[in-house]
Amino acid sequence: MKFIERGHRQAPTVIIVALIDILIVLLIFLIVTTTFKQQPSLKLSLPESKQAQKGVAEKGVVMVVEVDNKPPYLRLDSRALSTDRLQQELAARVKRDPRLGLAIRADAQAPFEQIIKVMDMARGMGITNFSAYVKTPGGASP
Repeated sequence: MKFIERGHRQAPTVIIVALIDILIVLLIFLIVTTTFKQQPSLKLSLPESKQAQKGVAEKGVVMVVEVDNKPPYLRLDSRALSTDRLQQELAARVKRDPRLGLAIRADAQAPFEQIIKVMDMARGMGITNFSAYVKTPGGASP
């Protein structure tokens, strides 16, 4: 049996343009699927605190309620809510996760009554893990 011998065999070539296309598609996929830091829905002037510490926001599951200095005072997930609607949302989220923490992000000029209402609602739902967003005297939030 005689096999056909070929002369010189050419080395396979790598098409660089196709590899660049794949790299660009992967880069776009990475950019689209990356989670970005949540930006606050309101521009609030936070109160200052010299004793600021890390709060519930860094410790696990947390719900952030924003209290503005003008009506509608309360916001949750960038949506303005009434106190009744906030209470319903709190109840639903506590039912899903009983270890839920609450972070209050209130404007320095926000009515204290609104902050107390949020805290009372949360305590009524069984939330005992509270925190408040503040800025340090240097101007940075902890």
